[in-house]
Amino acid sequence: MSTVTPTSSAVSIAPLFEPINLGAISLPNRMIMAPLTRARSGESRIPNDLMLEHYVQRASAGLIITEATQISEQGAGWAQTPGIHTPEQVEGWKKITEAVHQKGGKMVLQLWHTGRASHPDFQPSGALPVSASAIAAQGEIHTPEGKKQRVAPRALRLDEIPGVVEQYAIATRNAKAAGFDGVEIHAANGYLIDQFLRDGSNQRTDAYGGSIENRARFLLEVTAAVVTEWSRDHVGVRLSPYNPFNDMRDSDPIVTFTYVAKALNPFDLAYLHIVEALPGHFLALEGVEPATPHIRREFKNPIILNGGYDAQTGAAAIRGNEADAIAYGIPFIANPDLVKRYWQGAALNAADPTTFYTHDAKGYVDYPALAA
Repeated sequence: MSTVTPTSSAVSIAPLFEPINLGAISLPNRMIMAPLTRARSGESRIPNDLMLEHYVQRASAGLIITEATQISEQGAGWAQTPGIHTPEQVEGWKKITEAVHQKGGKMVLQLWHTGRASHPDFQPSGALPVSASAIAAQGEIHTPEGKKQRVAPRALRLDEIPGVVEQYAIATRNAKAAGFDGVEIHAANGYLIDQFLRDGSNQRTDAYGGSIENRARFLLEVTAAVVTEWSRDHVGVRLSPYNPFNDMRDSDPIVTFTYVAKALNPFDLAYLHIVEALPGHFLALEGVEPATPHIRREFKNPIILNGGYDAQTGAAAIRGNEADAIAYGIPFIANPDLVKRYWQGAALNAADPTTFYTHDAKGYVDYPALAA
């Protein structure tokens, strides 16, 4: 952003504009575009030209983390979201990464298996979704056939787990072939890996359940498989200690996720991405001790924070050594040139939540950028 004269407000948020290396990925600034499910891939689940336009518009982000992308048919649980498990999907993503790179941007692909946060309507042959345990999430889910009650999943058998780990490895290989700069293992927000981590959804009595050491085993095996496919300095992990989305809970999030952060240290990852909302955010839980400071003390590599930050609070978190970079979600939805707007102290476009999960260009590629 050095071609634009900074305002006094930009000086106060200067930490956001400092370059940083996340492993092997060199970023020009510390404003990360958070992974944002937008359901624009169509029924084919192949990344398309509309998605290309959306990501290219936001290429000035220090790093784009793609929307959650299913690693297999079994991993699907949301309509019109893209995959990374077929040749056609790899080619679709390749067009997007090439276009973003031409604009100077960097992209990592978020690897997604929804686990119990799916439904037979999404599964091959109408099978039950899989999870750590046969415990249903409460509430309803939007399926291709309309809104339906969630179902109890099938607990993965011990002999099936290596095959699911291999799905992550193959997806990583495909992401590398598609030209991404790295991958992020989605272990947050109530999806499959998170279902193993938290004791509210994992009540196994074998080597993958009970103690936190056992509940973390699946994540560590996935991480080992992913870094075998791609060097560890191209790999990040996302966690959400308190997020109740998808009916998630844990009896002691600080103990659970501090252990996980420490257990990930030997992998020497590019980064750890933590979803923990600031007070007042719609995902914030009242009256709980934040887990992030505990994780920060244990994890040795860069940390990205996400959860209701603006320019000032994001810069303050970096300045105070609470984080190394900040992920922005809704601000990037409504402001393709968010980096420039923060730098110039310009007003932000307001987001339209009614178009967050619709399937066309409206509310996706039509938010205006600042005049030249």
